[in-house]
Amino acid sequence: MRKTLLYIAILALLGAGIYYMLPGGKDETPFDPKEAGFTVKDTGNIGRIFLVAADGESILVERTDSCWMVNKQYKALHSTLDLLLNTLVKQTPLYPVTKNAYDNAVKTMSTHGIKVELYDRAGKKMKVFYVGGTAVNNTGTNMLMEGASTPYVVESPGFVGYLTPRYATKLRDWRDRTVFNFPADEIQSVQIQYADKPENSFTAARNAEGVVALTVAPSQIPAGQPLNDKRAEMYFRFFGKVNCEGYLNGLEDNDTTIKTAPKHSSIEVVTKKGKRQHVDIYWMAVNKRSKNQKQSDIDDHPGEYDSDRLYAVMNDYKDTVMIQQLVFANILRKAKEFYIKDVPKPTPTQAQSEFRTGASTR
Repeated sequence: MRKTLLYIAILALLGAGIYYMLPGGKDETPFDPKEAGFTVKDTGNIGRIFLVAADGESILVERTDSCWMVNKQYKALHSTLDLLLNTLVKQTPLYPVTKNAYDNAVKTMSTHGIKVELYDRAGKKMKVFYVGGTAVNNTGTNMLMEGASTPYVVESPGFVGYLTPRYATKLRDWRDRTVFNFPADEIQSVQIQYADKPENSFTAARNAEGVVALTVAPSQIPAGQPLNDKRAEMYFRFFGKVNCEGYLNGLEDNDTTIKTAPKHSSIEVVTKKGKRQHVDIYWMAVNKRSKNQKQSDIDDHPGEYDSDRLYAVMNDYKDTVMIQQLVFANILRKAKEFYIKDVPKPTPTQAQSEFRTGASTR
């Protein structure tokens, strides 16, 4: 009888342990939240995030009525913010750092760690913890709650690696990368000027009737060919949600690189309310990342420059960014392209007939 009761007690303890350890058990983990409360289930209640690295570099991310702002100046990049919030929801403590790893974990945290402060929408502090480096097995991250005595190894289920890079403290990782984001009906004019081939430049602007008209070099207008109104009107639609690839501010030799790079073009957009966005674009020399390291097979593209990327300077010359030619392809058009007549697409019946007879529509 005593043995039976002992077995029942052991099974009960095992069951309770499994209940606590499995997702959905009592709260999230069997650990004291004061020691290992790294998980934030309701990120919708977060109003402010403050991240500061051991070297003093810091980021303040705040929720406003319309968006999240970074350092009270810039809109936050959605992908960086979403990744961090998703990490806060999923990150789970696995076990306390072992005695053998304790000294190294604490030392790394003090020299290279990141302090994380979370506040709710009312400004009340929710929790503070420190993010260190990778755990000994390289599948978790060392973290320490403020006021706790023991660091824990923390993981995000389904992710192999360490979480520290998700707590980025560099401004260029947090800033929204918008170059242009104007609804077509709010644009008054767009001016494109090409430095090396000015004959391709043009200005598209709405006239008194609100119709988009072009100002171009007479040499670019084919004899007797009228403006393609459909193309001119559609052109303004290309200025919504146009982003750069990343910011180059603060990188070593950045200013020298831009000063020595030949200019490609400039773009200026003016809205009906008078808001302006001016962007100067420069060629990027071929580098190790370039697909065309030896030569370019693209029309009008100098072989010594990257065929995929360009430099750009914007926001009153405060920001230097990298842009992709593919993203800007619809914006960087040539003046003569607005005077080309569109060829109507064949109907399905016509296409079948032409296919049977061997005719070509191209």
